[in-house]
Amino acid sequence: MVELALAIGVECPLWGGISPGPLTNDLDAAVHRVSRIRYVPGYRDFQSSLRFLPTLAIAPDGESIAYVDDANGQFNLVTQALPTGNTRRLTAGTDSTVRRVAWHPGGKWLLFLADDSGDENTQLYRIDAAGGIPVRLTDAPDVQYSAAIGEPFSPDGRFIAYCGNDRDPADQDVLVLDLSTDEVRRVYTGGGRAYPGHWSPDGSRLSLAEWRTTNSDHLVHLITLDGAEPRSLTPYDDVATYWLGPWLTDGSGFLVLSNVGREFTGLAIMDAETGALTWLDTPDWDVEEVALSNDGRVLVWNVNVDGFAQLRGRDLVTGADIRMPELPAGAATGLTVSADGRFVVLRLSTPTRPWNILLIDLDSGDLRWLSNARPVTADSATFREPTLVRYPAQDGRQIPGYLYRPEGPGPVGVLISIHGGPAWQELPVYMHDGFYQYLLAHGIGIFAPNVRGSLGYGRTYSDLVNRDWGGGDLTDLADAVAYLRAQGWIDPNRIGAMGASYGGFAVLSCLSRLAELNWAAGVDLYGPSNLVTLAKASPPTWRSLVAAVIGDPEADADRLMARSPVTHADRIEAPLMVIQGANDPRVPRHESDQIVERLRSRGVEVHYEVFPDEGHGLLRRDNQAKAFANAGEFLIRHLSD
Repeated sequence: MVELALAIGVECPLWGGISPGPLTNDLDAAVHRVSRIRYVPGYRDFQSSLRFLPTLAIAPDGESIAYVDDANGQFNLVTQALPTGNTRRLTAGTDSTVRRVAWHPGGKWLLFLADDSGDENTQLYRIDAAGGIPVRLTDAPDVQYSAAIGEPFSPDGRFIAYCGNDRDPADQDVLVLDLSTDEVRRVYTGGGRAYPGHWSPDGSRLSLAEWRTTNSDHLVHLITLDGAEPRSLTPYDDVATYWLGPWLTDGSGFLVLSNVGREFTGLAIMDAETGALTWLDTPDWDVEEVALSNDGRVLVWNVNVDGFAQLRGRDLVTGADIRMPELPAGAATGLTVSADGRFVVLRLSTPTRPWNILLIDLDSGDLRWLSNARPVTADSATFREPTLVRYPAQDGRQIPGYLYRPEGPGPVGVLISIHGGPAWQELPVYMHDGFYQYLLAHGIGIFAPNVRGSLGYGRTYSDLVNRDWGGGDLTDLADAVAYLRAQGWIDPNRIGAMGASYGGFAVLSCLSRLAELNWAAGVDLYGPSNLVTLAKASPPTWRSLVAAVIGDPEADADRLMARSPVTHADRIEAPLMVIQGANDPRVPRHESDQIVERLRSRGVEVHYEVFPDEGHGLLRRDNQAKAFANAGEFLIRHLSD
């Protein structure tokens, strides 16, 4: 599309005055023509000037923070001095992506995880805080390593806790690296997927979460470095979430986020001897993150209230609640509290503001932005806020969603945006790095529902999609179309769908299995088209998860094929765009190849873009800009009048 319209002006010499005549008439006409020219914004105008991954670390002395941004086009490690705001760029990878960062307790170096071209085989590295060449701590390109969920370093800084599937591709063991000797101990080999959590204050114990059949079915164990058998703290027969948090300073227990016996995830202390829970907060919403100062005094947690972040705090010494400031209306991740409890940092975004890093002074309640990522050139004053709505499903449920209406009376086309996961949640953020605002500026509305299977609305709601992909969730999307067509400002003949990963599967399902709804267009970003081939190609450590959430590719083959969009591809008539990363380990390229080949054989309009240096997602800035600019042009062409 045309991103900038140019006008040809009239060049004239300097005059002491302008005399009437033909020249004046020509100039007036030129000025009139220029005044009628309207700047037509492109996606790159809305793209954020800087992106951040959801990983933050505060230096032990509280004077600096570490984070990951894409200032050079790829995600790399950065530190920022808090008193001055000065930054130091520690890595400059062009093929690798830094995914996670942690600060060594001594403060002189950092640990980070990075993979290559999106393959998700992350390796561990160390780098001096003053800069230099990163040093590999692991070197197994075909293995997925991950640092401990919480603080990977033992309190004395001698050990690093991490996990990896280097012994058996199907099992994720827990390992401990002794930095003083370079010795690696394999401290847990229980099978399946195990994730180390946090070290006890004396460094003698390590909490561990064993993920069973789904990512919401956990067991909690304690392990030691002396080779003793792990000690289980949770009943084997319970199905519940346990997200591990920091230990109390006396070593008597540690924080957990759990929904055991509850619909929503609350905050509790788990006794390190008995596993008994003492609840600290049990809201009718999910507690999503928790952080504790090193001195054990300041406890801060984040509650997801209908998608919006709400911070809560408590002084564990006095028992008094800490008054937390109201955050801008959006979502937050990466919650971290300084060692002395003076301040909190987190990553926050709203529907009209890109993700940025925010510091909260807990004494004064003041908010200070540590970054200033903003739209490249688009005017945020013109951006549109969503309305949180709920629409009726056929089974009587009320399905939540965010409805964005463009300026003007309508009728307008609308894009249904379907999040990935499916255990994920559409949030009120600067989605797809400004893509929503870009479409709104072109007169296209957005409806982003949280259909059944979404997080944030209780465990019953999120579990409804398990082994039912393309079932009740697809019915919810059909009901979304009915809801939209009942709105007077929406053109019922110009409704499209877009989604990534599971959302891409949902788009392909809508266009094929709900073809009678006469979709105007669809955009599928790395979504599976064949549930059988997807399940068979899943990474070895994910097999139990895939069987529980999607189905077994052998035992459930008939049902999975009946729900697969490729089975119904002959019904697709709507124009389709497909975007895929060549190195995607979660949804391999073959998933997109299958549907594209079927549609091209029938002469259906399909645009296919494969990015050779991407995995599951678009991490390179240039690739993101190209993919969403092209998707935007495609949707504007098919959803505009």
